[in-house]
Amino acid sequence: MADLFDKFRKNMGPLGRLATVAHGYFTFPKLEGDIGSRMKFRGKDVLVWSLNNYLGLANHPEVRKADADAAAAYGLAYPMGARMLTGESNFHEELETGLARLVGKPAGMLLNYGYQGCMSVIDALVSRHDVIVYDAECHACIVDGVRLHAGNRFVFQHNDMESLEKQLQRAEKLTEKSGGGVLVITEGVYGMTGEQGRIADIVSLKSKYNFRLLVDDAHGIGTLGAKGGGACEEQNAIEGVDIIFGTFAKSFALTGAWVAGEPDIMMYLKYNVRSQIYAKTLPMPLVIGALKRLEIMNRSTEQKDKLWAVVNSLQSGLREAGFDLGKTNSCVTPVMMHGGENEASNLVVDLRENYGIFCSMVIYPVIPKGMILLRLIPTASHTQEDVEYTIRTFKEVRDKLANGGYDKERPASLLAELQAKA
Repeated sequence: MADLFDKFRKNMGPLGRLATVAHGYFTFPKLEGDIGSRMKFRGKDVLVWSLNNYLGLANHPEVRKADADAAAAYGLAYPMGARMLTGESNFHEELETGLARLVGKPAGMLLNYGYQGCMSVIDALVSRHDVIVYDAECHACIVDGVRLHAGNRFVFQHNDMESLEKQLQRAEKLTEKSGGGVLVITEGVYGMTGEQGRIADIVSLKSKYNFRLLVDDAHGIGTLGAKGGGACEEQNAIEGVDIIFGTFAKSFALTGAWVAGEPDIMMYLKYNVRSQIYAKTLPMPLVIGALKRLEIMNRSTEQKDKLWAVVNSLQSGLREAGFDLGKTNSCVTPVMMHGGENEASNLVVDLRENYGIFCSMVIYPVIPKGMILLRLIPTASHTQEDVEYTIRTFKEVRDKLANGGYDKERPASLLAELQAKA
């Protein structure tokens, strides 16, 4: 009999294989200091474009005070226990109502975490008789939720309505026999490319096909729509969306998530989402902190306006400089360049060590071979000076990349090389 752990030592998995050269630098890096556009990385000041603190609320003075006051008043244990049994409060109910109102729905339900919450909601909504139809580029939490499904699931090509229709036709044939229903899942904003899901176009297909629609709008809520209601509001499609999923991890700069929809469906979920029934409720400081963030968002669009001033300046400046930003029509700003894995590593080291810019790098197999994607996340905390410096720097590193400046072989241990130079 084999030792269960032997296989892990021989094969660390698709991401784990990078641990020997990446851990602590490309993966699991430590950003220190107050959350904002300027932080410290390995003791050096860096301009950070990798935090989803879209509205700059992480260090907003009202937010910090509300968080601190709530922690002092209640501690992190209160209320104690699962929400169904001993973890309910007026604040939890108030937050659910306010979040639902933000996205234009009559009722909401809080979730402890975004990833497992989204998975569990999908699991609760479908039985083995039902069919799930989902976008090929949906986030991992959706993919894993779909994997829990005991019935059929079909994937449609990203944002391709013709492909979606074909899958809906397949789904209809199956459900005619099984007696089940169809759940379509898309995203409000695709976090890697910044492209909005075609929510309004999907809603229009309801006139031809019988399905319910779940939209994961983690990146859209707070950043899109006149009132910050997200991609569904931006596309004037709220009414046709059955369930909207949102997270606190982006615009709210917090931990937790929620879903919103019709009251009877939210009540059903409260009694059937297993990850909530059998888990401790959200601690009071997180709930009261979220209420303060929601109050600021509802009070005015000041933070969102600051964010979009940065977004527009950054994206227009990069495009004018000839950079490929793909199809982004959101705050997410992907910058595509040509190069391999070694070139990508050396380029990012140069950005961090010599230019003081910290941004995320994405390479194959997430994107096609021979491509490098540098993903920038603008926030309300960034300045015009940050934007101008970044554009100048990206021009320089692009020239270096084109001239072979990043061709050298990556060392066996990147960290060892960097530490030797320190």
